[in-house]
Amino acid sequence: MTTPNATEAQAVIYETDGQVATVTLNRPQYRNAQNSAMTYALDRAFYRAAADDEVRVVILRGAGDHFCAGHDIGTPERDVDVAFERQAGLWWSHVGKEGVDQRFARESEVYLGMCRRWRDLPKPMIAQVHGACIAGGLMLAWVCDFIVASDDAFFMDPVVRMGIPGVEYFAHPWVMTPAVAREFLYTGDRMPAARAREVGMVNHVVPREDLASTTLHIAQRIATMPRLGLALTKRAINQAEDLMGMRAGMDSVFGLHHAAHAHNAEVGRDSLAGMDARSMRDSERDSERAGD
Repeated sequence: MTTPNATEAQAVIYETDGQVATVTLNRPQYRNAQNSAMTYALDRAFYRAAADDEVRVVILRGAGDHFCAGHDIGTPERDVDVAFERQAGLWWSHVGKEGVDQRFARESEVYLGMCRRWRDLPKPMIAQVHGACIAGGLMLAWVCDFIVASDDAFFMDPVVRMGIPGVEYFAHPWVMTPAVAREFLYTGDRMPAARAREVGMVNHVVPREDLASTTLHIAQRIATMPRLGLALTKRAINQAEDLMGMRAGMDSVFGLHHAAHAHNAEVGRDSLAGMDARSMRDSERDSERAGD
């Protein structure tokens, strides 16, 4: 088990402005790719916001040019073999395990488990998205109650290129219609912010220079509502989504996700079908050209 070091402490910035807490993903040199250090720093930040009676609303945003380019699959700070104190469940640590035993344990904790934990934070959360919001970045935006995006933002889940049916927190059919989710996944193409608003995944699209002020203004309006009323309303909507099959659907797809990882490892050289950060970036650029 590790304790936070300087790198982990810098992975996320936590600030408050009156009744609004702002949580900033802070690995801009890697387009805010999510490693475990960031995951656990996020968990500490969200727990801090939940425990602070003065905070009514949380904004999640990214430093630099992008919101989040997904899971860290290739930076020098990739920490897939590092143990952290588990927070999202009682499943054993992934460290020192092999094959599915390793992958299932890690992704149950740092991806699906943590996202579910954050979705239940009893205060409204707004995702402030600019630039890239790709794969694992979608999961971070989707655990928030809604999204405010800049006009240069785009959304993308290209992991079908790895033979994997979408990211671990499989919210696609709930945040957009099933038909749109099919095209989104089958093509792996970029979805511009304007299109994301058309399909109901994004609430507001504003010029990049207005993104921060618009998001803060909405957060401050929400913060005038009673804290308990907001918490109960959020719980009511989350329960309604779960009654529509969201939680059970995610569980079923998580099994398919790991069947895909296991297949890749059995027939190829690794669980990602040989894809790495560079090849995924190249596929992203190909998608951008295809949309031109």
